[in-house]
Amino acid sequence: MKNLTERHQFILDRLLTDQFIQVVDLCEELRVSQVTIRKDLQLLENKGLLFRTHGGATQNNPYTVDIHFSEKEKLQLAEKQRIAAAAVVLLKENDSIVINSGTTVLFFAKNIPVIPKLTVLTSALNVALELARDTNIEIIQLGGSLRQSSSSVTGSYAEQMLGDFFCNKLFLSVDGIDLEFGLTTTNATEAQLSKKMVKSAQRTIVLADSTKFGRKGFGRICGIEEIDHIITDGGVSTQIVKHLETAGVKVTVV
Repeated sequence: MKNLTERHQFILDRLLTDQFIQVVDLCEELRVSQVTIRKDLQLLENKGLLFRTHGGATQNNPYTVDIHFSEKEKLQLAEKQRIAAAAVVLLKENDSIVINSGTTVLFFAKNIPVIPKLTVLTSALNVALELARDTNIEIIQLGGSLRQSSSSVTGSYAEQMLGDFFCNKLFLSVDGIDLEFGLTTTNATEAQLSKKMVKSAQRTIVLADSTKFGRKGFGRICGIEEIDHIITDGGVSTQIVKHLETAGVKVTVV
């Protein structure tokens, strides 16, 4: 059995490679009780070496903040391009899809090739304007209150309008993916609309770079069990991928 210093170093080393660790896994690997591990995590958090989460710990601050779209757009550019390129491969002729708001789904919209009889329902003004260049795409823009920070509409009008449609695929951008709490965004009204989108689509495909894992936003969209596919980049840990696949979620790493 390792002593206190050895346990702490083991935990920090695991975080360097896995980004997120669970209490139950540490108990098994270190052969100590959950009480001991939780005390270890508390001590390490007090020193500013990690952040505790429900059921585990992460190296990154698990709480997201609302920043303007123009600032988000500058982050993880190469990763978002690769994710977008992998996502457009999933589009087929006669698809009816939903796209919510976010920088990653905007990259996705910019990469959509000419696809016959494609119908797109979206809450994002910038997505609709991007797709307007292609006369082959039928665009349905949801109406409602405009959030200028995200260039998207939210509210009861958008939710009611969404209720009149059923699409075969939803391409969803999020601010946080927590293995226990689920998918989240920083704004409650956007979370509510995205929740309705999940219900209105046959398949939910999440486009999220690896920095979104282990983080939580204010508004919960849905649980991990409600999504079908996640496309992310190589920065995601093998532990997270294994957990998602065990939960029945297909994971594509680009």
